[in-house]
Amino acid sequence: MSQKKYKIVIGYPPIAQEKGTPLLSQNRQFQYFNAPCYIYPMVPAYAASLAQERGYDVVWMDGIAEKMSYSEWASKFINEKPDILMIETKAPVVRQHWKIVDELKNELPELVIVLVGDHVTCFPEESLNSCSADFIILGGDYDFVLSDLADSLSSGTTLPGGIWGRSSNKKLELPKETENKGKYFVTGSSQLKHKLDDLPFIDRDLTKWKLYAYENGNYKYKPATYMYSGRDCWWNRCTFCIWDHSLYPRGSYRRFSPERLFAEVKHVVDNYGVREIFDDAGTLFVGPPLKKFCQLLIDSGYNKKVVYSCNMRLNALNQEYYDLMGKANFRFILYGMESANQETLDRIDKGMKVEDIEKGVIMAKKAGLEPHLTVMLGYPWETEEMVKNTINLARDLFKRGYVDTMQATITIPYPGTPLYNECVKNGWLRVDPKDYEAFDMRGPVMKTPFPVERIYDFTQELYSSFFTPQYIIRKVLAVRSPDDVKFLFMAARRLIGHLLDFDKEQEGSSWLNPSFWFRAVKSMFKHVFSKESK
Repeated sequence: MSQKKYKIVIGYPPIAQEKGTPLLSQNRQFQYFNAPCYIYPMVPAYAASLAQERGYDVVWMDGIAEKMSYSEWASKFINEKPDILMIETKAPVVRQHWKIVDELKNELPELVIVLVGDHVTCFPEESLNSCSADFIILGGDYDFVLSDLADSLSSGTTLPGGIWGRSSNKKLELPKETENKGKYFVTGSSQLKHKLDDLPFIDRDLTKWKLYAYENGNYKYKPATYMYSGRDCWWNRCTFCIWDHSLYPRGSYRRFSPERLFAEVKHVVDNYGVREIFDDAGTLFVGPPLKKFCQLLIDSGYNKKVVYSCNMRLNALNQEYYDLMGKANFRFILYGMESANQETLDRIDKGMKVEDIEKGVIMAKKAGLEPHLTVMLGYPWETEEMVKNTINLARDLFKRGYVDTMQATITIPYPGTPLYNECVKNGWLRVDPKDYEAFDMRGPVMKTPFPVERIYDFTQELYSSFFTPQYIIRKVLAVRSPDDVKFLFMAARRLIGHLLDFDKEQEGSSWLNPSFWFRAVKSMFKHVFSKESK
């Protein structure tokens, strides 16, 4: 227990722009969405819950999900007069966050500001040089480390490992392994050895869970919420994934026990009336832990009370496991397909074969699950023919009814990933490597063998694959409840939003602007009835 009851704010300041809703929290691939989407920030939510359990006064201030203006958020924040502010940041918005940090420091000079996230883990000194933040927490266990840092500040305990700070702060008790960096110190390497079962359940009232319970395309049955069965992906190698190479590098994967995860499932169902859960670990655990978790859902009868969804690898399970998941009432299963070209899968270290894609979705569909594929376009080595291979496979899987939904994105080599380093080395970038705002997925940043403008057409063409007559008829005939009808309308709205996420005239798009709808319909018909789409 701390000697002084410090007040800690976990905050997401609003970002003033016209690009849409920034997917900043709980997101490996930063993107702006035209159709609003608010994703529950799992580690920050655990950080808030653990700090409160340790006796701190915690305030949750997600100005993005609460749809505040920056002036509204800043005014409310200053009135709180907190001792500590934690901000999660990412490359495309880090420069905006640097300005916000300095503005808040100017208003509250005694405020301690802590930055966390993948970008500052890769480049901690850059942020300390660029703004007046006090500390950088390295790695993805900043829920544990934030409370340890607060203990150090309030009670004089030794600082934990994995923290960058300013050497001018003489009041801190530094560990023996601390390295002097001149203006800064580093308290050793990032600590990624915490036991996840030691965390309290997320306090969903404290963290305003309802802000994230509805506006999310992964949900069919609402209210819904997120879980986090592990940190983060046990494959842990994909060269484009910033979390695999910053927050949770190879060898750091840990998971909750099936029993602990099931206990939190019961907690949210019994206390909050949650109807669907999406598990956002990079890949849900497999093998005996998955079997045990499914059996707990089945034996307890909670498979009749809640629907479960998750991320999974296409080559991770056999039919026996898929059938068990179907019996446990799993629904939505999200796969990273990425490409239908073996060269690309090998180069990004995906660890699977092209033939695994069809095999995986067929097994999932046979078990009654609803497969979702994520696809990336615009690799610097892929020709137009290779891109069309991916589009054709996705379209074929839709047409045959093996895939229910899909997300297309532009391949972005986020700073700090092996793909980014490869781009810098080979001169593949179309932008300055430090032009972080350009890495926001609104447009290609890598050179391609064909005119880069074609990538917009390809992404829209993939989304237009939804509009095959067979797919539409299947969806209409599958309607069984009001939830199905609501989900269809929400999916249509989000599909239109995604079409405009990759529209060449996307900036300034608004749901209230007639040109928005004109361009959406124009884009849809262009690709549905184009020669290539037939």
